[in-house]
Amino acid sequence: MTDSARAVDAPLTATVAREYVHRASVAEVFLTGWAVDLDAKADDSSFVVQAQWPRSHAFFVPAGGHQDPLLLVESIRQTGSLLAHAEHHVPLGHQFLMWDMFFSATPAAFETGSAPTDIELHTVCRDIVRRGRTIAGMRYEVTVRRDGTTVATGGARFSCTSPKAHQRLRGGRPTTTGRGLPTPVDPAEVGHTSPRHVVLAPPETPGEARWELRVDTDDPIFFDHPVDHVPGMMLIEAARQAARAATRQPQALLIGLDSEFTRYAELDTPCSIAAHVEGFDTTGALRVRVRGAQQGEQVFTADLLLRSPVL
Repeated sequence: MTDSARAVDAPLTATVAREYVHRASVAEVFLTGWAVDLDAKADDSSFVVQAQWPRSHAFFVPAGGHQDPLLLVESIRQTGSLLAHAEHHVPLGHQFLMWDMFFSATPAAFETGSAPTDIELHTVCRDIVRRGRTIAGMRYEVTVRRDGTTVATGGARFSCTSPKAHQRLRGGRPTTTGRGLPTPVDPAEVGHTSPRHVVLAPPETPGEARWELRVDTDDPIFFDHPVDHVPGMMLIEAARQAARAATRQPQALLIGLDSEFTRYAELDTPCSIAAHVEGFDTTGALRVRVRGAQQGEQVFTADLLLRSPVL
Protein backbone atom coordinates (compact mmCIF):
# COMPACT_ATOMS: atom_id res chain seq x y z
CA MET A 1 0.00 0.00 0.00
CA THR A 2 1.36 3.44 -0.94
CA ASP A 3 1.58 6.53 1.25
CA SER A 4 -1.20 8.08 -0.82
CA ALA A 5 -3.46 5.10 -0.11
CA ARG A 6 -2.84 5.48 3.62
CA ALA A 7 -3.87 9.14 3.35
CA VAL A 8 -7.56 8.16 3.37
CA ASP A 9 -7.46 5.23 5.83
CA ALA A 10 -8.35 7.51 8.73
CA PRO A 11 -11.73 9.27 9.09
CA LEU A 12 -12.04 12.38 6.92
CA THR A 13 -11.33 15.03 9.53
CA ALA A 14 -9.03 17.31 7.52
CA THR A 15 -8.47 18.68 4.04
CA VAL A 16 -5.41 18.00 1.90
CA ALA A 17 -2.55 20.47 2.15
CA ARG A 18 -3.65 23.81 0.74
CA GLU A 19 -0.34 24.09 -1.17
CA TYR A 20 -1.28 21.02 -3.20
CA VAL A 21 -4.37 22.76 -4.61
CA HIS A 22 -2.93 26.28 -4.93
CA ARG A 23 -5.03 27.90 -2.25
CA ALA A 24 -3.92 30.33 0.43
CA SER A 25 -7.07 29.86 2.51
CA VAL A 26 -7.71 26.48 4.10
CA ALA A 27 -11.44 27.26 3.92
CA GLU A 28 -11.24 27.12 0.11
CA VAL A 29 -9.79 23.59 0.02
CA PHE A 30 -12.54 21.08 -0.85
CA LEU A 31 -10.47 17.91 -1.21
CA THR A 32 -10.18 15.67 1.86
CA GLY A 33 -8.01 12.76 0.71
CA TRP A 34 -6.87 10.55 -2.13
CA ALA A 35 -5.73 7.01 -2.82
CA VAL A 36 -4.58 4.83 -5.68
CA ASP A 37 -7.65 3.31 -7.35
CA LEU A 38 -7.04 -0.39 -6.80
CA ASP A 39 -10.04 -1.31 -8.97
CA ALA A 40 -8.64 0.42 -12.08
CA LYS A 41 -6.59 -1.22 -14.81
CA ALA A 42 -2.93 -1.70 -13.96
CA ASP A 43 -1.73 0.39 -16.90
CA ASP A 44 -3.78 3.44 -15.89
CA SER A 45 -2.61 6.22 -13.61
CA SER A 46 -5.83 6.11 -11.61
CA PHE A 47 -6.81 7.55 -8.25
CA VAL A 48 -9.83 8.09 -6.03
CA VAL A 49 -9.99 11.66 -4.74
CA GLN A 50 -12.44 12.52 -1.99
CA ALA A 51 -14.08 15.92 -1.59
CA GLN A 52 -16.60 17.61 0.65
CA TRP A 53 -18.75 20.59 -0.29
CA PRO A 54 -19.84 22.85 2.59
CA ARG A 55 -23.51 23.52 3.27
CA SER A 56 -22.71 27.24 3.31
CA HIS A 57 -20.10 29.21 1.39
CA ALA A 58 -19.32 32.91 0.96
CA PHE A 59 -19.71 32.76 -2.83
CA PHE A 60 -20.89 29.30 -3.94
CA VAL A 61 -24.27 29.61 -2.27
CA PRO A 62 -26.88 26.79 -2.39
CA ALA A 63 -30.09 27.77 -4.17
CA GLY A 64 -33.30 26.01 -5.08
CA GLY A 65 -32.35 22.88 -3.17
CA HIS A 66 -29.04 22.48 -5.02
CA GLN A 67 -25.39 23.09 -4.26
CA ASP A 68 -23.56 25.49 -6.56
CA PRO A 69 -22.22 23.47 -9.53
CA LEU A 70 -19.04 25.54 -9.51
CA LEU A 71 -18.10 23.57 -6.40
CA LEU A 72 -17.75 20.60 -8.75
CA VAL A 73 -15.71 22.63 -11.23
CA GLU A 74 -13.37 23.79 -8.47
CA SER A 75 -13.11 20.23 -7.13
CA ILE A 76 -12.06 19.03 -10.59
CA ARG A 77 -9.48 21.82 -10.80
CA GLN A 78 -8.10 21.02 -7.37
CA THR A 79 -7.91 17.32 -8.25
CA GLY A 80 -5.50 17.93 -11.13
CA SER A 81 -3.27 20.13 -9.01
CA LEU A 82 -3.27 17.66 -6.12
CA LEU A 83 -2.30 14.67 -8.26
CA ALA A 84 0.34 16.64 -10.15
CA HIS A 85 2.13 17.52 -6.91
CA ALA A 86 1.43 14.49 -4.72
CA GLU A 87 1.65 11.69 -7.28
CA HIS A 88 3.56 13.09 -10.26
CA HIS A 89 6.22 14.98 -8.29
CA VAL A 90 5.64 18.47 -9.68
CA PRO A 91 7.50 20.76 -7.24
CA LEU A 92 5.49 23.26 -5.23
CA GLY A 93 5.86 26.71 -6.74
CA HIS A 94 5.47 25.56 -10.35
CA GLN A 95 2.90 27.51 -12.37
CA PHE A 96 -0.11 25.76 -13.89
CA LEU A 97 -1.92 26.80 -17.07
CA MET A 98 -5.37 25.31 -17.64
CA TRP A 99 -6.25 24.64 -21.29
CA ASP A 100 -9.74 23.23 -20.94
CA MET A 101 -12.30 22.17 -18.34
CA PHE A 102 -15.54 20.24 -18.79
CA PHE A 103 -18.27 18.42 -16.90
CA SER A 104 -21.70 16.91 -17.40
CA ALA A 105 -23.95 16.20 -14.40
CA THR A 106 -27.43 15.22 -13.36
CA PRO A 107 -29.28 17.63 -11.05
CA ALA A 108 -29.02 14.91 -8.38
CA ALA A 109 -25.28 15.62 -8.17
CA PHE A 110 -26.03 18.94 -6.50
CA GLU A 111 -29.05 18.19 -4.30
CA THR A 112 -28.64 19.62 -0.83
CA GLY A 113 -29.15 17.59 2.33
CA SER A 114 -28.90 17.89 6.08
CA ALA A 115 -25.10 17.49 5.99
CA PRO A 116 -22.21 18.61 3.77
CA THR A 117 -22.00 16.84 0.41
CA ASP A 118 -19.33 14.13 0.17
CA ILE A 119 -18.26 12.95 -3.28
CA GLU A 120 -15.58 10.76 -4.83
CA LEU A 121 -13.76 11.76 -8.00
CA HIS A 122 -12.48 8.61 -9.69
CA THR A 123 -9.68 10.08 -11.74
CA VAL A 124 -7.62 8.73 -14.64
CA CYS A 125 -4.54 10.66 -15.72
CA ARG A 126 -3.85 10.47 -19.47
CA ASP A 127 -1.54 11.97 -22.11
CA ILE A 128 1.09 12.62 -19.47
CA VAL A 129 4.03 14.68 -20.76
CA ARG A 130 7.02 13.63 -18.66
CA ARG A 131 10.01 15.76 -17.78
CA GLY A 132 12.55 13.72 -15.83
CA ARG A 133 11.01 12.65 -12.52
CA THR A 134 8.17 15.12 -12.92
CA ILE A 135 5.68 16.08 -15.63
CA ALA A 136 5.11 19.09 -17.86
CA GLY A 137 1.37 18.52 -18.23
CA MET A 138 -1.43 16.03 -18.57
CA ARG A 139 -5.09 15.46 -19.29
CA TYR A 140 -7.34 13.82 -16.71
CA GLU A 141 -10.88 12.50 -16.63
CA VAL A 142 -13.10 12.10 -13.59
CA THR A 143 -16.19 10.06 -12.79
CA VAL A 144 -18.02 11.60 -9.85
CA ARG A 145 -19.82 9.34 -7.41
CA ARG A 146 -22.14 10.34 -4.60
CA ASP A 147 -23.35 7.70 -2.18
CA GLY A 148 -22.00 5.09 -4.59
CA THR A 149 -23.95 6.41 -7.58
CA THR A 150 -22.36 8.06 -10.62
CA VAL A 151 -23.79 11.57 -10.86
CA ALA A 152 -21.32 13.41 -13.11
CA THR A 153 -18.30 13.12 -15.37
CA GLY A 154 -15.68 15.71 -16.20
CA GLY A 155 -12.05 16.53 -16.62
CA ALA A 156 -9.43 19.05 -17.63
CA ARG A 157 -6.06 19.53 -19.31
CA PHE A 158 -3.18 21.62 -18.03
CA SER A 159 0.52 22.30 -18.45
CA CYS A 160 2.98 23.42 -15.78
CA THR A 161 6.24 25.35 -15.86
CA SER A 162 9.03 26.10 -13.43
CA PRO A 163 9.18 29.49 -11.68
CA LYS A 164 12.18 30.48 -13.86
CA ALA A 165 10.38 29.60 -17.08
CA HIS A 166 7.26 31.43 -15.92
CA GLN A 167 9.36 34.48 -15.07
CA ARG A 168 10.82 34.49 -18.58
CA LEU A 169 7.35 34.22 -20.08
CA ARG A 170 5.36 36.48 -17.76
CA GLY A 171 7.89 38.55 -15.84
CA GLY A 172 6.66 42.06 -15.10
CA ARG A 173 2.97 41.39 -15.71
CA PRO A 174 0.74 43.31 -13.22
CA THR A 175 -1.28 41.63 -10.49
CA THR A 176 -3.95 44.37 -10.45
CA THR A 177 -6.08 45.96 -13.16
CA GLY A 178 -4.71 49.45 -12.60
CA ARG A 179 -8.14 51.02 -12.97
CA GLY A 180 -11.42 51.45 -11.13
CA LEU A 181 -13.94 48.65 -10.78
CA PRO A 182 -16.87 49.00 -13.23
CA THR A 183 -20.44 49.16 -11.95
CA PRO A 184 -22.02 45.68 -11.72
CA VAL A 185 -25.17 44.56 -13.45
CA ASP A 186 -28.16 43.96 -11.20
CA PRO A 187 -27.25 40.88 -9.12
CA ALA A 188 -30.78 39.52 -9.63
CA GLU A 189 -30.09 39.22 -13.38
CA VAL A 190 -27.27 36.73 -12.83
CA GLY A 191 -28.49 34.70 -9.87
CA HIS A 192 -26.77 36.52 -7.00
CA THR A 193 -27.92 38.72 -4.15
CA SER A 194 -24.79 40.80 -3.61
CA PRO A 195 -23.11 43.20 -6.08
CA ARG A 196 -19.76 41.91 -4.75
CA HIS A 197 -20.46 38.58 -6.45
CA VAL A 198 -21.22 40.06 -9.88
CA VAL A 199 -18.43 39.75 -12.47
CA LEU A 200 -20.21 41.51 -15.35
CA ALA A 201 -20.58 45.24 -16.02
CA PRO A 202 -23.67 46.50 -17.89
CA PRO A 203 -23.51 46.34 -21.72
CA GLU A 204 -22.81 49.55 -23.59
CA THR A 205 -26.01 49.00 -25.58
CA PRO A 206 -28.98 48.12 -23.34
CA GLY A 207 -30.30 44.66 -24.10
CA GLU A 208 -27.14 43.54 -25.90
CA ALA A 209 -25.76 40.16 -24.78
CA ARG A 210 -22.25 41.55 -24.39
CA TRP A 211 -20.65 42.70 -21.15
CA GLU A 212 -17.29 43.84 -19.85
CA LEU A 213 -15.67 41.47 -17.38
CA ARG A 214 -15.65 43.06 -13.93
CA VAL A 215 -12.34 42.07 -12.33
CA ASP A 216 -11.93 42.69 -8.61
CA THR A 217 -8.44 41.54 -7.64
CA ASP A 218 -9.39 42.00 -3.97
CA ASP A 219 -12.00 39.25 -4.26
CA PRO A 220 -11.04 36.56 -1.70
CA ILE A 221 -12.46 33.66 -3.73
CA PHE A 222 -11.19 34.13 -7.27
CA PHE A 223 -8.06 35.99 -6.14
CA ASP A 224 -7.28 33.86 -3.11
CA HIS A 225 -3.63 34.85 -3.73
CA PRO A 226 -1.96 37.29 -6.17
CA VAL A 227 -1.81 36.15 -9.81
CA ASP A 228 -0.86 37.89 -13.05
CA HIS A 229 -3.97 36.98 -15.06
CA VAL A 230 -7.70 36.45 -14.71
CA PRO A 231 -8.18 32.97 -13.18
CA GLY A 232 -10.03 30.36 -15.20
CA MET A 233 -12.60 29.90 -12.44
CA MET A 234 -13.55 33.57 -12.74
CA LEU A 235 -13.96 33.22 -16.51
CA ILE A 236 -16.22 30.22 -15.99
CA GLU A 237 -18.33 32.17 -13.50
CA ALA A 238 -18.50 35.04 -16.02
CA ALA A 239 -19.73 32.56 -18.64
CA ARG A 240 -22.43 31.29 -16.28
CA GLN A 241 -23.57 34.81 -15.38
CA ALA A 242 -23.65 35.77 -19.07
CA ALA A 243 -25.67 32.64 -19.91
CA ARG A 244 -28.15 33.35 -17.14
CA ALA A 245 -28.54 36.97 -18.21
CA ALA A 246 -28.87 36.11 -21.91
CA THR A 247 -31.56 33.48 -21.24
CA ARG A 248 -33.24 35.59 -18.57
CA GLN A 249 -33.12 32.60 -16.24
CA PRO A 250 -31.03 33.84 -13.31
CA GLN A 251 -31.79 30.76 -11.18
CA ALA A 252 -31.02 28.21 -13.91
CA LEU A 253 -28.88 25.27 -12.78
CA LEU A 254 -25.63 24.68 -14.66
CA ILE A 255 -25.55 20.97 -15.56
CA GLY A 256 -22.97 20.97 -18.34
CA LEU A 257 -19.84 22.88 -19.30
CA ASP A 258 -17.24 22.54 -22.06
CA SER A 259 -14.69 25.35 -21.83
CA GLU A 260 -11.42 26.08 -23.61
CA PHE A 261 -8.79 28.66 -22.67
CA THR A 262 -6.73 29.85 -25.63
CA ARG A 263 -4.54 32.55 -24.08
CA TYR A 264 -3.95 34.44 -20.84
CA ALA A 265 -6.75 36.84 -19.88
CA GLU A 266 -4.71 39.90 -18.92
CA LEU A 267 -5.62 42.00 -15.91
CA ASP A 268 -4.76 45.37 -17.43
CA THR A 269 -6.87 45.00 -20.60
CA PRO A 270 -10.70 45.09 -20.77
CA CYS A 271 -12.23 41.69 -21.49
CA SER A 272 -15.48 41.43 -23.45
CA ILE A 273 -17.93 38.61 -22.61
CA ALA A 274 -20.52 37.75 -25.28
CA ALA A 275 -23.28 35.14 -25.08
CA HIS A 276 -25.33 33.45 -27.81
CA VAL A 277 -28.38 31.37 -26.89
CA GLU A 278 -28.41 28.33 -29.17
CA GLY A 279 -31.71 26.88 -27.99
CA PHE A 280 -32.91 23.71 -26.28
CA ASP A 281 -31.24 20.33 -26.62
CA THR A 282 -33.10 17.00 -26.78
CA THR A 283 -33.35 16.85 -22.96
CA GLY A 284 -34.92 20.28 -22.64
CA ALA A 285 -31.76 21.98 -21.36
CA LEU A 286 -30.81 25.38 -22.77
CA ARG A 287 -27.50 25.53 -24.62
CA VAL A 288 -25.57 28.80 -24.53
CA ARG A 289 -22.22 29.59 -26.13
CA VAL A 290 -20.07 32.26 -24.45
CA ARG A 291 -16.93 33.87 -25.84
CA GLY A 292 -14.39 36.07 -24.07
CA ALA A 293 -12.08 38.38 -26.01
CA GLN A 294 -9.44 41.03 -25.40
CA GLN A 295 -8.39 43.50 -28.08
CA GLY A 296 -10.19 41.39 -30.66
CA GLU A 297 -8.34 38.18 -29.72
CA GLN A 298 -10.23 35.21 -28.34
CA VAL A 299 -9.36 34.38 -24.73
CA PHE A 300 -11.77 31.56 -23.97
CA THR A 301 -14.96 29.88 -25.09
CA ALA A 302 -17.53 28.01 -23.06
CA ASP A 303 -20.55 25.93 -24.05
CA LEU A 304 -23.01 25.73 -21.16
CA LEU A 305 -26.12 23.66 -20.51
CA LEU A 306 -28.70 25.24 -18.19
CA ARG A 307 -31.64 23.48 -16.59
CA SER A 308 -34.61 25.63 -15.59
CA PRO A 309 -35.36 25.51 -11.86
CA VAL A 310 -38.27 23.40 -10.69
CA LEU A 311 -40.88 25.79 -9.32
